Amino acid sequence: MIPSPVPRLAVIVVAAGSGTRLNGGAPKAFVGLDEHTILRHALRGVFAAPRAQVVVVVPAGFEGPALTEVREVAGDRIDLVSVVAGGTTRQSSVAAGLAALWADVDTVLVHDAARALTPPSVFERVVAALDQGADAVIPAVPVVDTIKKVDATGAIVAAVDRSELAAAQTPQGFRRHVLVEAVNAADADHTDDAALVAAAGHPVITVAGDATSFKITTAPDLDRARALVSDSPAITAPARALPAPRVGVGTDVHAFGGEGSLWLAGLEWPGEPALSGHSDGDAVAHAIVDALLAAAGLGDIGTHFGTDRPEFAGAHAKAFLAHTRELLGAAGWRIGNVSVQVQANRPRFAARRAEAERVLSAALGGAPVSVSATTTDGLGFTGRTEGVAAFATALVVPA
Repeated sequence: MIPSPVPRLAVIVVAAGSGTRLNGGAPKAFVGLDEHTILRHALRGVFAAPRAQVVVVVPAGFEGPALTEVREVAGDRIDLVSVVAGGTTRQSSVAAGLAALWADVDTVLVHDAARALTPPSVFERVVAALDQGADAVIPAVPVVDTIKKVDATGAIVAAVDRSELAAAQTPQGFRRHVLVEAVNAADADHTDDAALVAAAGHPVITVAGDATSFKITTAPDLDRARALVSDSPAITAPARALPAPRVGVGTDVHAFGGEGSLWLAGLEWPGEPALSGHSDGDAVAHAIVDALLAAAGLGDIGTHFGTDRPEFAGAHAKAFLAHTRELLGAAGWRIGNVSVQVQANRPRFAARRAEAERVLSAALGGAPVSVSATTTDGLGFTGRTEGVAAFATALVVPA
């Protein structure tokens, strides 16, 4: 079985608004349209659109209710979803969503949960424009009302040519680096992400939006959405299929030359030269982490244990493997078994193989771990005793 690749597309669902103007008695995304919330309806469209990592940004304290909504509609994409707390402004909430993206993601859609009835075809048009090379894309619809420019007293100053106007919608799509740079450089709040990117000097193009993708902001908007939901069939989300077991492969290499003792396969090896690395250089543990994350579709070791995570500097296998097990559990997976092969001239594993298997298994909550070791007959850097390589295979199964 070939594991599903980590998506290069992500959707940030912005659902952190307070809903003051809606006055629905709860944050806007958690107000009901029918028996279900605005957020759940929005997520149905997201999960019926092209496969992507999904980050749902909600008000602090509402992460639990949001996870409940996600589990009801994500189907077999549940392992692609995370929920994070947003900020006090839209831009800070988008920044929180960007911070949660996996390393492999290179295109990002930002979607307002308040546009709960956006059909999947709008997502598809935005993605297609990005695939064709655009840096920034928004869906838009023509302005149909006659527009007047007025002064502070309400007097009409001039008519506005509506042929030059379009109403912007979401999802708005961007190259990841374009949006990240624009957010980091922002010195003022903007009404949407396209305005932010345009202010940073990037061109923004439009694709056709949809009349049903209006934003639920006021009580009349909510009434309109409720009428549409009651009169129209719901968007069909992916079927809730039972996830199948998945397999992942991981590799890691470290050179000798570190400080202190050698740590390998979760064991300290007194008298052996240490491996260099951000943590303890344990190539065996790191290969296992990569294999497990790959199997679960959760990125790689750099995604979760990079040099920007100082708490893992100098950490040993137990910390890495325990945290990886927690990540898998949160995504709905448990570890079936792990097999790892070490390629090195030293240390000699034969006498401590069973001990290494026990330590690694314990760190993974008792999952079976098998360790084998070999040399490369003098070939390559391991053959020259310059370092250690490890190759791991992991099986994960639905929790």
